[in-house]
Amino acid sequence: MDIKVPDRWLRDFLKTKATANDVAKYLSLCGPSVEKIEQGDVYSIEVTTNRVDVASVYGIAREAAAILPQFGIKARLQSVKLPTLEFSSKVDYLEASVNSVLCPRFTAVLIKNVELKDSPAWMKERLVAVGVRPINNVVDISNYIMCELGQPVHTFDYDKILKGKMVLRESRKGERLTTLDGKTHTLPGGDIVIEDGKGRLIDLAGIMGGENSAVDANTKNVLLFVQTYNPVNIRATSMSLAVRTEAAVLFEKGLDPELVTLGIGRGIELFVKLTNGRPESQILDIYPTPYKAKKVEINTDFIAARLGTEIPKGKITQILRSLGFETYWKGKTLEVLVPSYRAGDISIPEDIVEEVARLYGYHNFPSELMPGSIPEPLGDAPFLFETKVKNVLKGWGGVEVYTFSLVSEEDAPNGLKLKNPLGKDSEYLRTSLSPSLVMAVRQNSGEKEPFHLFEMANVYIPRKGDLPNEKMMLGGIFANSSYREAKGLVEGLLTELNIKSEMFSEDAAHYLPNRHIYLKAEGKILGEFGELSQGYLYYQFDVEALRRAYREIGSFKPIPKYPAQIEDMTLTFPERTKIGEVIDFVLSKEKLVSRMELTDIYKDSSTFRLWYQHPSKTLANKEVEAARNKLLDGIKKKFGGIAN
Repeated sequence: MDIKVPDRWLRDFLKTKATANDVAKYLSLCGPSVEKIEQGDVYSIEVTTNRVDVASVYGIAREAAAILPQFGIKARLQSVKLPTLEFSSKVDYLEASVNSVLCPRFTAVLIKNVELKDSPAWMKERLVAVGVRPINNVVDISNYIMCELGQPVHTFDYDKILKGKMVLRESRKGERLTTLDGKTHTLPGGDIVIEDGKGRLIDLAGIMGGENSAVDANTKNVLLFVQTYNPVNIRATSMSLAVRTEAAVLFEKGLDPELVTLGIGRGIELFVKLTNGRPESQILDIYPTPYKAKKVEINTDFIAARLGTEIPKGKITQILRSLGFETYWKGKTLEVLVPSYRAGDISIPEDIVEEVARLYGYHNFPSELMPGSIPEPLGDAPFLFETKVKNVLKGWGGVEVYTFSLVSEEDAPNGLKLKNPLGKDSEYLRTSLSPSLVMAVRQNSGEKEPFHLFEMANVYIPRKGDLPNEKMMLGGIFANSSYREAKGLVEGLLTELNIKSEMFSEDAAHYLPNRHIYLKAEGKILGEFGELSQGYLYYQFDVEALRRAYREIGSFKPIPKYPAQIEDMTLTFPERTKIGEVIDFVLSKEKLVSRMELTDIYKDSSTFRLWYQHPSKTLANKEVEAARNKLLDGIKKKFGGIAN
């Protein structure tokens, strides 16, 4: 996932004299990758899925405070300032029943007499910088906290929660809830939902609030709501309903339950400051299993063996403590206590080694060229065949494209329909590459010169009562090209792969009549070629069938000692005569003809070039003449061809 972090916002928590370029450079070397700096001071940062702890302004500040000192730049983390907080498992303003498996930590606080109005300019500016549209101070506070701390929060209109009661539970199949965006969802079951005292669903927890409990212009009392949820349930619901909110993206990665304290504390502070609201003195906090630090043991020999170099114990300690780990040495053994915000991705000794390595700096490890000779590539190396095919097509001017596997019903009427499609254009898994390639050609319709696009990718063949059969296919499409040229390239590909193929014509769906052929080798169909109903020339091969027919080394004949007599022959054939069959006939019937090629076609006449050659002598003119007459007689009888 990608996040945006304004430099000025980052400096609220990162105390350093490092420039924005320094921060970007050293973060990228040892932590989350800064892809670019936008608008002068906004970092665009790529965050890996396992590092949800850095998916926020505060998380990036914590990383930078650990990384910058490794390069001699002073930096320290400024803690989040919180008001005095008093937590209690029971409060008089809200009765809550919580399934702790679904919600490990549940917190809420009532804030009375809030004033809804525009947010101050500084908050609007920061939200816009990270791509969030300001709405009003209540909504903006929620979004601000999520961007700042990486902790989603939610606000309810307290007066709309009937009987001041909440029950957090799993949904039942078929239950319905209308969310804040006005959409009504029929729940599949197993979703985390909240109902009020009268059994109404008021929240699709972790994803989007209910319309019936939303804050509006008449809201006076707000229930500030901060939780952590079971990531499995959040992911399943989000994908099943095709609702991908920023909150869901964070929750499905497993958030730190200790972060909730910062979230609700920061929320109270901002509500008091920006809405003039009065928070209740006690915060409801249902947290039956507080985080207990995980322990990971590792020793210096283990670290040295994996990194290829020894790192001093003091350096190891400094690195880990800067990242928030507690460390205790017992001789060569190190006991590491993992902070709550890293519990999701640190569990084994190798994880500790990785943390030490990245902050020590991969660029600081000694490098050494591999000894010995350069190894020869394996004959059955992965993707070797696929690469060869692609290189052949690229060498002849083909352009490889990558298209989506999901298509519309129109493009895959017999395809496999998804249960939770994101849109009408992506409801089905494709059964052929042709719809995707046709779309790619149309996107380049302004090009007037001939061009050739190809793709090697999976198609999905439905199987009754089972998952689809995934088949690797090679598809190619020609625009502004002649039938003969395109067919010649397809035949040339098979020749390059040392595949002796045969062709037979047969009409097929989606192709123009009399403009479709199948290609086979050793009695098995390899693929097809023809002119689509849209007017494009298209070929498609089963990659596995091509691989089986492929011969790495073709057959060879010794170079003839005696010269060939070469002549051109022009023949007129009846309509729809297959030239390939004519060539095959000549080469099989006359041993003196070593080679025959089609050189030109004009109207109904075809011109061929023939090579007459004998392996043990130079042919006389009379011998060539006799062979020619024999061929012309045979061609006339079999094909009706007449010499011009």
